[in-house]
Amino acid sequence: MATQSLLQDAAFHQNENGGLYTRDGSVDIMGNPVLKSETGNWKACPFILGNECCERLAYYGICLNLVTYLTKKLHEGNVSAARNVTIWQGTCYLTPLIGAVMADTYWGRYWTIATFSIIYFMGMCTLTLSASVPAFKPPECVGSVCPSATPAQYAIFFFGLYLIALGTGGIKPCVSSFGADQFDDTDPKERVKKGSFFNWFYFSINIGALMSSTFIVWIQENAGWGLGFFIPTVFMGIAIASFFFGTPLYRIQNPGGSPLTRMCQVLVATFHKWNFSVPDDSTLLYETPDKSSTIEGSRKLLHTDELRCLDKAAVVSDTESKTGDYSNAWRLCTVTQVEELKILIRMFPIWATGIIFAAVYAQMTLFVEQGMVMDTSIGSFRIPPASLSLFDIISVILWVPVYDRILIPIARRLTGNERGFSNLQRIGIGHFLSVLGMSVAAIVEFKRLQLARDRSLVDEAVAVPLSIFWQIPQYFILGAGEIFTFIGNLEFFYDQSPTAMRSLCSALSLLTVAMGNYLISFILTVVTFITTQGGKPGWIPNNLNSGHLDYFFWLLAALSCCNFVIYLFCAKIYKFKKSS
Repeated sequence: MATQSLLQDAAFHQNENGGLYTRDGSVDIMGNPVLKSETGNWKACPFILGNECCERLAYYGICLNLVTYLTKKLHEGNVSAARNVTIWQGTCYLTPLIGAVMADTYWGRYWTIATFSIIYFMGMCTLTLSASVPAFKPPECVGSVCPSATPAQYAIFFFGLYLIALGTGGIKPCVSSFGADQFDDTDPKERVKKGSFFNWFYFSINIGALMSSTFIVWIQENAGWGLGFFIPTVFMGIAIASFFFGTPLYRIQNPGGSPLTRMCQVLVATFHKWNFSVPDDSTLLYETPDKSSTIEGSRKLLHTDELRCLDKAAVVSDTESKTGDYSNAWRLCTVTQVEELKILIRMFPIWATGIIFAAVYAQMTLFVEQGMVMDTSIGSFRIPPASLSLFDIISVILWVPVYDRILIPIARRLTGNERGFSNLQRIGIGHFLSVLGMSVAAIVEFKRLQLARDRSLVDEAVAVPLSIFWQIPQYFILGAGEIFTFIGNLEFFYDQSPTAMRSLCSALSLLTVAMGNYLISFILTVVTFITTQGGKPGWIPNNLNSGHLDYFFWLLAALSCCNFVIYLFCAKIYKFKKSS
């Protein structure tokens, strides 16, 4: 400990003179200060991006065709399968709260990623066994008779599936933040590179997803589900290896203690001092005299005038002033601690508007079901409907370099903003594209149903002679929306979050995806209940030719339009954080 303290003191003095070391509090795996020239920056990113690419290949290798496995192998109906997929996907984006708390409070991002990656790998192995061992899956259909899976078979399958949800959720809020940690916030040059990192991080996600939606989906449909799940399992192993290989180059931020505890302390202290008056002079509010914050790994935050009722937690009472005892954090909080809670409250409206966008993205399982009743043939070759999601992925892969290398430089010259578009502008463009994408999907489905009526196929659960390639525009537009909204959200929540709460805030941005999945599941349930009254087939029956999936898509387009208007208002009144 003495040696480490001496190293940190030496690093501080050298930073003051020559800036050899990072100044954002980052250390190496042994807890020592890190040299800028030898660690972090883009030299550490290939290992992180490689990890994310392989992990996403594993995830999408399960996710993209899961609805097909549930309907064809576990013999579930369309609505039940879609509901199970969206609930599982929602859980995958809810469990990041667990990983975020562990990272920010106890383990730090590095060890959280390492631990949950192993849990993830165990889930992949379990799922592979459930699809490979005959006793773990139901028999094949005989004609129109399809035996249901036994409770034990369901238990094994869903145990593996939800172990994956825990693993992927545990690492998800940490990987993007850990990658961004490789760039020193106090260095203007590195700070600009950080914005570019989020673009290429999402690019890596979609490279993995592209391989899943083509190669892995084809293997699952043609070579068997056992092999189709085994290959993603191997890639998850490669992801873990890639992450550990980069260890000597990483810059690591130490955990700053429980953010939930700090927020509760502010609320309790505010309650106890509710009758106190907040001074007009904010310098009279309590803050430590030290240059750095009392929260490890965090910089001080400057006072803001919003939500002044919370400032009561930082009001120094006469008793505290006389005794000089400021140690009870449940009675007196620093300005920085109060501002942490204010930041979360200010971000909430922006966060909430992301739920509808995530719901639109989550319903892509219905795009797959729509593709199942379209013409999937090219000559003698048949395209797996789940593979059409690759056009969403290709859209992202094309948009990332266009956005990073063309749009951003142009926008910089026009706006004077070093990032081109502000985070809020970027998110807003994505919200608009979601309205456009769902409108296009509704028009395609309207044309498909019209053709089904013209060919007298309404009562037959068969494909309509309309090429599946008509789905490309809806996938492509939503892919462009992802580039703007999802990446914008990642960057916004990282930038605006307090330094010691970045994993938690990344988890909150991912939580919108969870809420979107749960919301679309709820909407599916309500729509099915209402539209099947009186013995009607409903909007989304097992035979989509007799339904009205187009109405459902128009409903989502309308919700997205209302959400876009609300977002514009929230973005206009948002106040950005102030750091010292």
